[in-house]
Amino acid sequence: MLGGLAVAGVATALVAGCDDQTGSGSASGSAGLNTDNNVKGATEATKAANQKVLDSLPFNEKGDFEDAQRNLVARPDTLTIRDASGNVVWDLEEYKKYIGADKPAPDTVNPSLWRNAQLCMEYGLFKVADRIYQVRGYDLSNVTFVQGDTGWIVIDTAISPETAKAALDLANQHLGTRPVLAVVHSHSHVDHYGGVRGIVNQADVDSGKVKIIAPQAFVEDAVSENVIAGNAMGRRAVYMYGALLPRNAEGGVNGGLGMTVSTGLPTLIIPTDIITTTGQKMTIDGVDMEFQMTPGTEAPTEMNTFFPQFKAMWMAENTTNTMHNLLTLRGAQVRDALKWAQFLNDTIRTYGPNTDVKFQSHHWPMWGRDKIIDYWKKQRDMYKYMHDQSVRMMNNGMIGSEIAEEIALPPELNNFWPDRGYYGTLKHNSRAVYQRYMGWYDGNPSDLDDLPPVAAAKKYVEYMGGEDAILDKAKKDFDNGNYRWTAMVLKQVVFANPDSVNGKNLLADSYEQMGYQAESGPWRSVYLQGAYELRNGVPTSGGTDTASPDTIAAMPPEMMFDYLGVRLNGPKAAGKKIALNVDFTDLKKQYGLTVENGVLNYSDGLLPQSDATLKLTKATMNDIQMGKVNLNDAISANNVTLEGDKQSVEDFVGLLDTFPFWFNIVTP
Repeated sequence: MLGGLAVAGVATALVAGCDDQTGSGSASGSAGLNTDNNVKGATEATKAANQKVLDSLPFNEKGDFEDAQRNLVARPDTLTIRDASGNVVWDLEEYKKYIGADKPAPDTVNPSLWRNAQLCMEYGLFKVADRIYQVRGYDLSNVTFVQGDTGWIVIDTAISPETAKAALDLANQHLGTRPVLAVVHSHSHVDHYGGVRGIVNQADVDSGKVKIIAPQAFVEDAVSENVIAGNAMGRRAVYMYGALLPRNAEGGVNGGLGMTVSTGLPTLIIPTDIITTTGQKMTIDGVDMEFQMTPGTEAPTEMNTFFPQFKAMWMAENTTNTMHNLLTLRGAQVRDALKWAQFLNDTIRTYGPNTDVKFQSHHWPMWGRDKIIDYWKKQRDMYKYMHDQSVRMMNNGMIGSEIAEEIALPPELNNFWPDRGYYGTLKHNSRAVYQRYMGWYDGNPSDLDDLPPVAAAKKYVEYMGGEDAILDKAKKDFDNGNYRWTAMVLKQVVFANPDSVNGKNLLADSYEQMGYQAESGPWRSVYLQGAYELRNGVPTSGGTDTASPDTIAAMPPEMMFDYLGVRLNGPKAAGKKIALNVDFTDLKKQYGLTVENGVLNYSDGLLPQSDATLKLTKATMNDIQMGKVNLNDAISANNVTLEGDKQSVEDFVGLLDTFPFWFNIVTP
């Protein structure tokens, strides 16, 4: 998905157990930000902008609606899923109140995004092909069931165990109860593996009764992709996914890939079978599968799966019914559009001639070989076009913002619904291509050592004649619908004077209208979350925390130490020397940690001379990380043995930063 959900709040405490996880607890299924009484309606400029979209795109084409509704087996009348404590983790009913297939787009919603939301509201159990079924609309991602001779092969398991279990229950209820014999994880983003413990248990995996199949490096990438920068990514994910926005026409409408994210606690089971090469085959319970490895596309590790018996191609998240992200707005490493296009070309050549249906981890399937190949070509060429044209303009001397303003898809791609920017957008993807090749510096000497935002804002406001003069001019531009400019200039007012109520309110109004016009679900969420925080302040709870016990348990010691190195406060550590040994008694692994020159380094094996040695199990380390126990309690319970100078350990812990999850974004 999602460009992967951020691992919010992976705050670890190696030995002290003094750090709470900095991400907030999981939000309930109901959106949390419902107290903004200053929400405005759509301005005339926004109504005109949305009408232009309605007039310019082929809304009379209904093929997607036919595909999204095709082969419905069953759906419950209502869909609200709760955890064992009764907390709502998924609630489609909130959306049903205002989104319907027969309802026109409100003035406050881009009609193209509204169309995507209508399609994503087609929920329930659907037949894809002979012996292949999908449950859609039970989470951001789909859960797919392939009927073997005796049991189920499940492809991807949504985010939450509760939503995955509800999907399995629906399939068993209407298709006959079958045991789950295998789970295939298509890639390393949490909305594709987090629900696994809702449908299988560890004992059945350990006994060999259930296979967990995943591409090479799945665990490493699943755990590591967002750990190092997880806190910042988690905070920005609050903006991107809109999970806290109220469910109404002025709030959360659609996440692009699906309605929104579920809020259960994700799980992870270590795979039993690893796929390493394209063309690798496997037969489980009478079902033949052939895998296409596509690393470095939508995820660092990802694979498509072809089912030759059914002439069906599972595309993972390499093609969905939207333009995807080359750079997710929560933050990540830039994806390679050129490699993405090349892998899609391989799909067309290798599997296209034998494919009658394609389906994937988000959205609805497509049937018909010629139609599918045309679709794949247009998805391929969308990524190739944005890559090639961004680089062409870059080589003509244009910078990222200029490329984003200039680039436009040709009509044959622009008017193709599956290429529309409901999740990624052409603007921010083209800037990602620029970033991949050129980095942050645009080549202009003025931008090489520019002032940080607050210092620059104060000088801008001074040069513009002061806050009052700027507000007068900005109000006129706002009234004329120039929201992109008022967003830029009013940011300077707010950063120069965070107490400027009028500045924050007018900036919030600008963000709000930009959100109402956005075709991308994440862009809408970013703008509306920003508007909320300008008016009401930064929230203190409600973010999704995917730093689950399974994730922490899967982290190898080396990854924990890398993260501790990020948490080490370099200025505080300057001039200090600390040497610690860590002996994991269950893993039979020993490590030496040193703090010197303001840096934490580690190596295999014990240091010959150390200030202290800690002996503990990895499970105890996990408990300490998750705040279940602190060091002193673990020592008292004989779960940790400390030899040497305890003060050195306490000094080390004192050098570790605890990251605040709810840091400011739209205010300094």
